[in-house]
Amino acid sequence: MEVRVKLSDIIEGMESQSDESSSFLNKKTGEVILMTDYAMRAAEDNEPLEDVPDWERELVVIAREIIAETGDYIQLPTKYDIDEYSIMESFCMSLDRQEIGDILYDSISGSGAFRRFKDAVYKYGVEDKWFSYRDNAIKGIAIEWCRENNIEFED
Repeated sequence: MEVRVKLSDIIEGMESQSDESSSFLNKKTGEVILMTDYAMRAAEDNEPLEDVPDWERELVVIAREIIAETGDYIQLPTKYDIDEYSIMESFCMSLDRQEIGDILYDSISGSGAFRRFKDAVYKYGVEDKWFSYRDNAIKGIAIEWCRENNIEFED
């Protein structure tokens, strides 16, 4: 029997990922695991556990289960699934004051877009609206992911 997971755990797992780590849900326990690329490589290379640092051994064991596709673990949406650029773009178009939306929209093109957008959000005093909009968008992605994967969740 699969457990009911906390949506906040899913969201936290999604937001904790980096270029060097991915998050997985243990469908039996409801626990979200942040898996390092090092642990996945060690598992793929079948590195002996005694050669793995003590603090990373448990992750390597879990990584081996993930690689073996036991069905107990499922990867959470990645940063590519979240696509924060699209969320920023939608936010710009959602603002009541079109001139601020246009300025923010112009800030998200080219190199350094995320930094310029963040600076503009603070400059024009819409940071609370932005963070609320972003949080709701990520929550929506988490809910959709749970439903697509038949994961029962509580809010």
